[in-house]
Amino acid sequence: MPKIPQILAKDIRKILIKRGFKERKTKGNHMVFVHSNNNRTVLPMHNKPIAKGTLRAILKQAGLSVDDLIK
Repeated sequence: MPKIPQILAKDIRKILIKRGFKERKTKGNHMVFVHSNNNRTVLPMHNKPIAKGTLRAILKQAGLSVDDLIK
């Protein structure tokens, strides 16, 4: 498995939208995304790279891999 890159929340947001997720709601600095197959993930919208553990959790909830993120 490749190393997980440092990536900003706005870039992950673009990837999730391309993969068919829709923004459901925003509460504070967190956005909730929902896919038609009922996958749900919460994305913290901070102005710094997302922590590796948090990014792994987001990818797992979204059903994506690190390779999908790199593409």
